Amino acid sequence: MEKITEYFQSGTLKIYFSNLVIFSGIDNHKDIVFIITGGKVRSMKFGFSSLALTDDPFQWAYRLEDIGFSGWEIVDEGRHRIENIKREIEEVCESTNLIISVHAPFSDLNLASVNQPIWEETIRQMSACVENSGDFADICVVHPGILSPLGAQIPEKAWEQMIFGLRKLCDIAEEYGMMIGVENMINIEPLLGRFPDELLGIVETVDRDNIGIVFDVGHANTMNVIDEFLEVDVVHVHVHDNFGEKDEHLPPGHGNIEWKEVMDGLKRYNGRIVIEARNLDEGEEGLKYLLKWI
Repeated sequence: MEKITEYFQSGTLKIYFSNLVIFSGIDNHKDIVFIITGGKVRSMKFGFSSLALTDDPFQWAYRLEDIGFSGWEIVDEGRHRIENIKREIEEVCESTNLIISVHAPFSDLNLASVNQPIWEETIRQMSACVENSGDFADICVVHPGILSPLGAQIPEKAWEQMIFGLRKLCDIAEEYGMMIGVENMINIEPLLGRFPDELLGIVETVDRDNIGIVFDVGHANTMNVIDEFLEVDVVHVHVHDNFGEKDEHLPPGHGNIEWKEVMDGLKRYNGRIVIEARNLDEGEEGLKYLLKWI
């Protein structure tokens, strides 16, 4: 206890907490990382999300806690389609302490579509994601949509479609106590939701208590708006790296993002930080790198 007090006073102690057992030292980190700096304790919770949607996720899901992740974000596509693996996900929840978040499907879908059958199919699939994960997930991440060639000619209609769709998703999510998180997009002009003010306007217009902004650091880097997003209240964070030109999903530390500044800017954020990686090895590499900056 005297040693802990000594380190506490120096403001350098890092404590790693798992299953009611306290460890010190980076090699033993688990679940939630508690950082004592300047006499204040704050926690950072790291999750993992795989972009390899054609792989079997249960080959690695049970390894996440041993690596140091406390959460798993499931992208509802490909072999990770929740309705097809729901029982297996529930088994993971029953046998681990992983916190589950989900990412709604987005391939070939458009929440801002002005082609009504496409919009209805988008709502159907995103709603199914919420309903299928409502028993074990606390947030569903969605993309705000894209202006199609027709939508670009009637952008006010595309905006209305997006807002109406988000309200429908929020109302369904509310039944399960879930949050809908709207993610910022990369630097492709027809994409909606690339700027902080734009996302703030979306959230305000939707006017639901269970909607918020998902800050994707890699996406923001392609728009050169990381600093602006760090000034915004967000409900969820995605991290990966790039060189500012395209969405590469490199492990943190392999691009040009200044991660020390990002992690310092997230000090008042208390939610999960999800590392979006191309595979588990790169996710683990990214986790070890980010822990250096907290």
